[in-house]
Amino acid sequence: MQRLASAEVNEVAMPAASDLLLILIAVTAVSTSAPLIAATAVPALALAFWRNALGCAALLPVVLARHRGDLMRLGAHERRLTLAAGVLLACHFGTWITSLRYTTVASSTALVATQPVWAALFARWRGACFAASAWWGIGVAVAATAALTGIDVTVSTRAVIGDVLALIGAIFAAGYVTAGAAARRTVTTTTYATLCYATTAVVLLGAVLVAGQPLGGYRGIDWWRIIALTAGAQLLGHTTFNRVLRNVSATVVSLSILFEVPGAIALAAIFLHQHLRLVQLPAFAVLLLGLAVVIGGGGRAVPAE
Repeated sequence: MQRLASAEVNEVAMPAASDLLLILIAVTAVSTSAPLIAATAVPALALAFWRNALGCAALLPVVLARHRGDLMRLGAHERRLTLAAGVLLACHFGTWITSLRYTTVASSTALVATQPVWAALFARWRGACFAASAWWGIGVAVAATAALTGIDVTVSTRAVIGDVLALIGAIFAAGYVTAGAAARRTVTTTTYATLCYATTAVVLLGAVLVAGQPLGGYRGIDWWRIIALTAGAQLLGHTTFNRVLRNVSATVVSLSILFEVPGAIALAAIFLHQHLRLVQLPAFAVLLLGLAVVIGGGGRAVPAE
């Protein structure tokens, strides 16, 4: 991760109209992730496995056709970083997707979005400097997170378990982004994503086998949901964000991804009939504000959903 510092003026410059359209497409795609997962009657670890296995299968032909040289030139350090990122991504998906079996789309998506906070704290631990505003943002985000979890305590113990899993998923996601940022300094995006998804799929396959979860026998509609999840959030969403990063600052991209939270909440309300309670609205608003301040202060990690 780059050294954290005060954002420069051009870091928040308005993107071109074409990039704004791409950002809208990408945000819409990733917003479908949590609602699709919640609606899919597939064991959590198996769903995480298929999402990454299919994502790898889709990218592999591109890598073999256009980036074979990149694969051959990978050094030992790059392989270790990519392997570490893949393991961390497996832990992220394993905990976050499982959280959606316990708590609501709203709570899970909001809590896993705290990833920039943990990524910034990891960077600070590694010696990076913070903008003063980032500390305020971290404090606000942590307070809002505690409030959201406290509200869920009044709902059920099951909801709190889901909240904790989502937070753990956010921490793993921050580790994944930190390792991935180091690997992608010298590895192309497509090559990195393919190897990372492959590693993630292998780790999750092991977890599925240990847990005794079935890898098939699902309803046809659930297979279509897995395909939609892979094509939408996994490939279209994050591929588009990577494309936009060529022209738009990481700050703007990370801020735009925060709209995944209200997007997922809206889709869950429409299709799953999961409606927010009024008491939750202030905590959600304060959390998003705190995260925006963290990102604006230099914590520009991109969420991994």
